[in-house]
Amino acid sequence: MIRSIVRGVGTALPRRIMKNAEFETLVDTSDEWIVQRTGIRQRHIAAADETTASLGEAAARAALADAGLTPADIDLIVLATSTPNNTFPATAVEIQERLGMRHGFAFDMQAVCSGFVYAVTAADAHLRAGLARRVLVIGSETFSRLLDWSDRTTCVLFGDGAGAIVLEAAESEGLASDRGIIAASLRSDGSHRDKLYVDGGPSTTQTVGHLRMEGREVFKHAVGMITDVVEDVLAKGGVTAQDLDWFVPHQANKRIIDASARKLGIAGEKVVVTVHLHGNTSAASVPLALGTAVADGRIGKGDLVLLEAMGGGFTWGAVLLRW
Repeated sequence: MIRSIVRGVGTALPRRIMKNAEFETLVDTSDEWIVQRTGIRQRHIAAADETTASLGEAAARAALADAGLTPADIDLIVLATSTPNNTFPATAVEIQERLGMRHGFAFDMQAVCSGFVYAVTAADAHLRAGLARRVLVIGSETFSRLLDWSDRTTCVLFGDGAGAIVLEAAESEGLASDRGIIAASLRSDGSHRDKLYVDGGPSTTQTVGHLRMEGREVFKHAVGMITDVVEDVLAKGGVTAQDLDWFVPHQANKRIIDASARKLGIAGEKVVVTVHLHGNTSAASVPLALGTAVADGRIGKGDLVLLEAMGGGFTWGAVLLRW
């Protein structure tokens, strides 16, 4: 059978770092309040010349370099984003052009914070179907463009950035010990769409709009939904939470991460946490955390890794893979 293995990983962050103290001049908040409730200490904010496409390109080039490959080796680009450069065409095709690719195909995936997990499963399906041999999967966001900087409940939470992986089709016996994507589980429930959304769009207001969130409602549903897909994907893979080497969750809120890990029985030392450095970068969150843990040597070849995310919609999902 075909397994989709990770050949390389890369990340990119805007130049500017915005620490919590800066918000004290914008809204009624404090560093202590933000850290206590979210675990966030800083985030990166894109400058005018830094876009979802430019950050995505930088992360893609870093992933290709890590894999020892070039754009000529890629057949497909799947970009997870909720902040495209334009309504259309897809920002993925702009990244394709930036990389100098005149072959293959590219498309965007929109599932908000779950976008990268959704994009990985889409890439895996294309690889297993024989429609591509190597895929660049990118999560890139400039969420600062969607923020209402007078809303203290949301503006302190989000940041900008990008992460990418190269997936490659490889022959496998299909065992849990084999490298590559072992199992995935995806869910959505549109009845919750008004709990986390942007109040604008081409077909409704003809504006970009601002991010709106019912924080308590999101928190209330998050742990249960995360547990749901994680338990499903572990069962599909024939492994337990104790078998995991690393848990790489969506970096939205440290309290959600900690509560989810406790409920799943995953030891704290196995959880990759970067929310204090990046804030919530939506679809870029999981690949940024993944790239950080690979770069510092925590995640290595043969490790059993679980990716998980939940986002507006609600959407949520998990992917189990052997590094």
